[in-house]
Amino acid sequence: MRIVKRYSHLNGEEFLLVHRPDLWQEVQDVVAGVDAETHRTKISREKTTFGKLLYSPVGLNRAFGEQFKARGWKERRQAFWVTSDEQILRGVVGMPPEAQKAAIEESGQKPIHSYNQTDYIKDRVAVEVQLGKYSFVAHDVFVKHMAFFVSDLIDVGIEIVPMKELESEMSSGVAYYERDLMNILRQGRGVPAVPLVLVGIAP
Repeated sequence: MRIVKRYSHLNGEEFLLVHRPDLWQEVQDVVAGVDAETHRTKISREKTTFGKLLYSPVGLNRAFGEQFKARGWKERRQAFWVTSDEQILRGVVGMPPEAQKAAIEESGQKPIHSYNQTDYIKDRVAVEVQLGKYSFVAHDVFVKHMAFFVSDLIDVGIEIVPMKELESEMSSGVAYYERDLMNILRQGRGVPAVPLVLVGIAP
């Protein structure tokens, strides 16, 4: 596959070029190492494309996973505790998980365990490959990357999504670069407050 477009938010790409050029090159090598045509295996059952052979998100995700894992990138989870009380939550944001739980219990509330998970992380760089529903990109960008950045686990996040030309050969409802670029730009220059690189790919 190939990188068609990329958008650097809050100097995300510039950070990579200066501080993690080897990892940025690995990401580019991973994309180049995925043969999309071998994953055009999904037979559409949708009314408008019935019977058409489409790219399989499952197959493509698996191929990306193999490429990243071969280079030492690993999944990472960030645990935290929540409750329904707004004031208590405001007080525990930024605390280590154990302290969050203790503070919630001390307030008389029941702590609820939760976590954020990122697909691939290496040397403080996180990568999400999003070939699923378009709503998942917003969660990646505004929740996952942000949570890992605020927790000082990453310095930059990379979000890999299809270009429209690839999305049009997949099932309906899949994310695509052009729409996600607009979703980021309409928030203004400082939102989300995490350095990012949005990467658009195609066969």
